[in-house]
Amino acid sequence: MRARLLAALMGTLLGTALLSSCGQGGDAPARSGPAGEERAAPDAEAVAAETARLNKWFAAKYEEELDFSPILKTQLGRKDDYDKIDDGSEAAEDVQLEWRRKTVADLRENFDYDLLTPAAQLSYDIWVYNLQQAEAEAPYRRREFVFNQMSGAHSFLPNFMINFHRVDDVSDMEAYIARIGGVSRLIDQLVERSKLGASEGVRPPKFAFEAVIDECRKLLSGAPFGGEGASPLWADANAKIDALVEGGAIDDARADALRAAAEAALTSSFEPSYEALIAWMEEDMPNADEVATGVWKLPQGRDYYAERIANQTTTDMTPGEVHAFGLAEVARIRAEMEDVKERVGFDGSLEAFFVHMREGEEFYYPDTDEGREDYLQAARDHLAFINERLPDYFGLLPKADLVVKRVEAFREQDGGAQHYFPGAPDGSRPGVFYAHLSDMGSMPIPQLEVIAYHEGNPGHHMQISIAQELEGVPEFQTQSFFNGYVEGWALYSELLAKEMGAYEDPYSDFGRLTTEIWRAIRLVVDTGLHDKEWTEEEAVAYFTANSPAAEGQIRSEVRRYIVIPGQATGYKIGMQKILDLRAKAQAALGDEFDIKAFHDVVLGSGALPLAILERRIDRWIAEKKTA
Repeated sequence: MRARLLAALMGTLLGTALLSSCGQGGDAPARSGPAGEERAAPDAEAVAAETARLNKWFAAKYEEELDFSPILKTQLGRKDDYDKIDDGSEAAEDVQLEWRRKTVADLRENFDYDLLTPAAQLSYDIWVYNLQQAEAEAPYRRREFVFNQMSGAHSFLPNFMINFHRVDDVSDMEAYIARIGGVSRLIDQLVERSKLGASEGVRPPKFAFEAVIDECRKLLSGAPFGGEGASPLWADANAKIDALVEGGAIDDARADALRAAAEAALTSSFEPSYEALIAWMEEDMPNADEVATGVWKLPQGRDYYAERIANQTTTDMTPGEVHAFGLAEVARIRAEMEDVKERVGFDGSLEAFFVHMREGEEFYYPDTDEGREDYLQAARDHLAFINERLPDYFGLLPKADLVVKRVEAFREQDGGAQHYFPGAPDGSRPGVFYAHLSDMGSMPIPQLEVIAYHEGNPGHHMQISIAQELEGVPEFQTQSFFNGYVEGWALYSELLAKEMGAYEDPYSDFGRLTTEIWRAIRLVVDTGLHDKEWTEEEAVAYFTANSPAAEGQIRSEVRRYIVIPGQATGYKIGMQKILDLRAKAQAALGDEFDIKAFHDVVLGSGALPLAILERRIDRWIAEKKTA
């Protein structure tokens, strides 16, 4: 449900402009000749040459961009800068923003937009759009909550080391040990940035402080820091060293030396940086709000929130418009829920049915290891079902594998949202659908099927994997992430799965409606918190009145919206745009409309700002009508 919050975190860490953007943006340059005259159509040879030149430029510039982020290189499956971690300072952000400005100036000065293919024009527009996003974000960089319970670097970085830093030989392990020092340096930088924000009155609510402190202490629990068992990173380092020994890459003496070096890095570098983070959190926590509200109360808070809405939806909708759309969608979906309630023969109000779904023991797996494995296996079974039907609805299909697994203990949260981490583009690492299973009472069975489709296929795994596997598209474009598109597609895929034969059990279909109304509620609650000055309890009350979601889920969700303003609005708005474009194409093409072709056009250029996606669909419709 929160796919690619990793990407939002990466935006915080790296200061890049790879996420989503503000406003409609991405407007194409003027295409007229001198004095407004229309230019003659260029010949095919000139177009091919200019496009090839531009794609070569994109490849070079993306390499420059990747040099800012050793983390992103590793996520892409590369091993250059394998011993390094990103620079998370404000100064580094300034350097990267100035670099992006220069690239756009170079792009505009040295390339003729009218001599590009439509696909190359789209790439051009995205590159410019990314600068617009970065410029719009820059004034508010001290308004973000650097450490929070959802996407803080304190939990991402250990997860990155454990799950992304692959050790195939001794040099990889030496790089791993060196990276521990880089993790520590980045944590120190982000503590300083947290302090800068606090000096301007920016800090998350008390619950976020408590969660961060707890997660950090879990990371420092066990050897080599003291206590029972092994800490997560120490266990991981030893497992990777053991694998080298078992594979014959090193002998026991070299293994002992690597263990000693890893222990030294953890105790002399990692531990002090995390202790300093804990100390800062404990020092500043008394200044945090006990009653959680939104960012409206921060300096520039309302302007910041308007920018977040534009950024996360890639539209020019105002908070008021988002709120009104949410209210209308909640009312519409409630009516569909009433129909399902009648179908299963429940005698009572919809609110009573919500309570029944929320409290009925039959709707949950046991809170045992067996129950957790049953949950994971059921998700795998649903994905196997839908995978057989994909070729009927898609020409483009993902090659990458997908695994379903439980969230690591050090970052697992009761009621935490399931999420997806992409695989490596070269197939060396599969995509992962993660589930928080520490509290099975927060994981209702009726929602399991729809969540599997959202996180897996035809949702996040399919869309992101196809993007990464695209050929003939600039690499930067295959890695772009626009929240309204990515989350909109995943929510659209939930409804599409029903067309594909899913949700045969009416309770699972009610679960689908539960997750759709969930996303409509987000529009109301997110804007309620950050624009209309709702408190956490008011948000929880609205959510509870309009959803059968478990209490733990609801509390966790509302707290997510509080610390990551605007992100949760992208889902429903993106879904609606895709549905509107599909209806537009069906109306224009009639019997010539092909659902497989439509999906391939939507997915075939990677993630796009919604306005640019609409231009792409309009071009496709025009081409089909003249074919």
